[in-house]
Amino acid sequence: MKDWNAVINVYQEGFRLALRGLRSLGPVERSRYHNVLVMKSDDPIALLAAIEKRTQENTALYDALSRVAPSMRCFDFQSAEEFVNSVKSVLSEWLPDLAGRSFHVRLRRRGDKHDLPTQDAERLFDDAILEATMKAGKPGKISFSDPDAVVAIDTIDGRAGLALWTREDLLRYHLLRPD
Repeated sequence: MKDWNAVINVYQEGFRLALRGLRSLGPVERSRYHNVLVMKSDDPIALLAAIEKRTQENTALYDALSRVAPSMRCFDFQSAEEFVNSVKSVLSEWLPDLAGRSFHVRLRRRGDKHDLPTQDAERLFDDAILEATMKAGKPGKISFSDPDAVVAIDTIDGRAGLALWTREDLLRYHLLRPD
């Protein structure tokens, strides 16, 4: 599935159960990466809520799922430079939600790593947000313990999905687990 907008990580023994349990919620496929499924939904946030509800009804499904990562924005990229520019563009749209708040960026990459290591990319995006919020007069700050927000980025080969999760979202949706 090339146009996914949700990534689901599953535990080793729960792969088949996860596939069966998620199929009725929308198109779901195996990715070429170990224990990683991808889904497509018209409303990724509603999909997350539906998965959370389904896992409350079926605890075995909850035990099978390691992480659910719906994306608010997705794009395809061919190079590290295109990836960085596209992420920065999305982040600039989210600056009002990050200004004056604590946050951090978390990147999970699968596939071609290009020439930008994950930690360097996270630091680059953190710094871009810090600089932009400082210029806006509402400086943000990096926090890894109980941040106000987390920017979660997932890549599979040449496609990226981004989401901005608040502390409240992370408390409400137990399967997000961006860190």
